[in-house]
Amino acid sequence: MHGHRPRTPEAERSRRWFMNKALLAGGVTAMATMTGCSSDSSDTASSASSSAAPSGAPSGMPSGGPGGGMGPGASEVKYADFVGVTTDGKVVDDLYSIHSTDVSTDKIVKAAQAFMDGLTTKERKASVFDVDDDEWLKWSNVDGYERQGARMGDLTEKQRNLGYALLGAALSADGLAQTRNIMKLNAYLGDYSGGGKDTLTEGSYFFTFMGTPSTSKPWGFQYEGHHLAINYFVLGDQVVMTPTFMGSEPTSATYNGEKITLFKKETKAGLTLLRSLTSAQRKKVISSETKAGDNFKAGAGQDNAQIAYQGLAAKGWTEAQKSNLLDLVRVYVGNMDDGHAEVRMTEVEDHLDDTYFYWIGETKDSSAFYYRVHSPVVLIEYDAQSPIAYETQNRNPTQQHIHTIIRTPNGGDYGVDLLTLHLENDH
Repeated sequence: MHGHRPRTPEAERSRRWFMNKALLAGGVTAMATMTGCSSDSSDTASSASSSAAPSGAPSGMPSGGPGGGMGPGASEVKYADFVGVTTDGKVVDDLYSIHSTDVSTDKIVKAAQAFMDGLTTKERKASVFDVDDDEWLKWSNVDGYERQGARMGDLTEKQRNLGYALLGAALSADGLAQTRNIMKLNAYLGDYSGGGKDTLTEGSYFFTFMGTPSTSKPWGFQYEGHHLAINYFVLGDQVVMTPTFMGSEPTSATYNGEKITLFKKETKAGLTLLRSLTSAQRKKVISSETKAGDNFKAGAGQDNAQIAYQGLAAKGWTEAQKSNLLDLVRVYVGNMDDGHAEVRMTEVEDHLDDTYFYWIGETKDSSAFYYRVHSPVVLIEYDAQSPIAYETQNRNPTQQHIHTIIRTPNGGDYGVDLLTLHLENDH
């Protein structure tokens, strides 16, 4: 058993309170008023010159959203009870296997070990769990949420740099840039909302490790905080980087003199695919031109969600349309390191004819819309949601508040299926 800080009864009550409060309250407005649990230390790296909060805006207003975080209907699933996202509660068998990808994980292992070696004994104890610990599933995109692990804002600059080096080894250049920009816009939101809330900073993001970094034995890490959750499982040279949640409110702002705009590629790729479809195909893909403030289905706490296929499958599409579909998937898969992203894309392509595309909302460049890509081996959601903490004068959905997620359905998330196969066959 790995040593780690046990979650105190008070912390467990706090987490249960948070979820039950969301379950009972419901709605964007109720979620926006929830305070959650702020961190116990300030973040010296989060000071920024940005817009002051508008008149009447509550100080330190939290962000998040009902369906995208621990919201109505969500609950923590235990690792032993994990099934994964399915269409009907029944897992499709024989989708994943243990095999060599010929893509080395040496750099990732070395970077993870270097980061862990740089932690103090107390920090390491608080951050390391067993490879099949429930902690995998205890993540949320909401800022006011009780988290475990090493908090970036509490680490020294040298320790933080080792953490970023691990992310740099595990992610692509685009994935790392997107991760950092989400953190920066989280700090911008904190300043915009009046400050004084430690969770709305660049430093309120946490590393936890499941197992010990190894080139042969299963292990993984989780990096998460407000609007960001990266789950990264490693077995030999195989990698599973799902579920990965990325979001932001706002999605475009100037922070410390840097103009940051997020999710342009995700927005454009979705529109490009939709617009390449024929009128008859679009009628099957678009369920409605009117979207809700939150259409998200597969967010935190939804690890065993049953989500039926909707929209139109790619079977019978033209090669150009299928290419646009793969380009859309690649935007999300491409956040992981380049070599393993190609391995993942091959897996997706093997099930391309059974991949469904679904859309809610209008179709202009500036429209707030929702889309879903769904097959036996991949589920992607993009949702432009109602504002919660930024420019809330208009409560209509907006591209200034976007949630996205990518999952591996049928037991693949967190590498659960691979770990099960490993334990059954190798031990």
